[in-house]
Amino acid sequence: MTLMSMTGFARSDGTRGDLQWFWELRSVNNRGLDLRLRVPGGYDALEAEIRPRVKERISRGSIQASLQVQREMAAPEVRINMPVLHQILSVAEVLRERVDAAPPRLDGLLALKGVVELVEPQEGDEEAAARRAAMAASFDAALDALVAARAEEGARIGAVLAAQLDSIAALSKAAAALPARRPEAVRERLSALVRRLIETSDQLDPDRLHQEAVLLAAKADIQEELDRLDSHVEAARQLLQAEGAVGRRLEFLAQEFNRETNTLCAKAAEVSLSTIGLELKSVVDQFREQVQNIE
Repeated sequence: MTLMSMTGFARSDGTRGDLQWFWELRSVNNRGLDLRLRVPGGYDALEAEIRPRVKERISRGSIQASLQVQREMAAPEVRINMPVLHQILSVAEVLRERVDAAPPRLDGLLALKGVVELVEPQEGDEEAAARRAAMAASFDAALDALVAARAEEGARIGAVLAAQLDSIAALSKAAAALPARRPEAVRERLSALVRRLIETSDQLDPDRLHQEAVLLAAKADIQEELDRLDSHVEAARQLLQAEGAVGRRLEFLAQEFNRETNTLCAKAAEVSLSTIGLELKSVVDQFREQVQNIE
């Protein structure tokens, strides 16, 4: 059984140098594929790599992928702004010719604003590309885990759906075997109805009443609904074993189950058939709820 659920959760992490990151992927039901990415500023280039990977593995569901990045504090590089220092020394030399003052001291020069600069390490193009590749690989690991989680949940749902199909088939068989559906039982019930109507009024035409009774019997026949239910059960069982996304086709069959069950309940002329019809409707409603989770 290869059913895939649309719900799941996965997480992965990675490190490179002083950088550490975490991917979190959440998946819930959706009519189509909706991928929402949340990445910190400066990491937007990852989106172009990630979206095609998701579309290759997942066809339905609302996917939320978030990236958290942490960087260890690296010691900044100390640099002397030589152009600024030369300008200050030039000005000091000019002033010494006009003012009797001691030459500038080193500690005083370094204390001047703009002479000493603290520069954060810069990431080169090659390092940036390597970091993006490592983050994309971590995303692939999270995506693999998400697909596995959806498959595991899909297997559980598939077992539930298979049991519900068995229940639908059993109830359909029970309805077909009801004694009230036997020709002699239908004939006796309609004959009794005609007799009661004739007894209530001598103005009624017995032949016309028999014709109406025949029409009522034809309208109350549920064999066509039972045949369709059996056909839909077989089609649904085949879908449970099929490859690929089958959720939409199962949803269509769920609607067909509901339609045939409603018609069967509307035609029920006996308490026993009404009881089976209500049980069928309950199982079909549960089936419809479960297939909403299938990709």
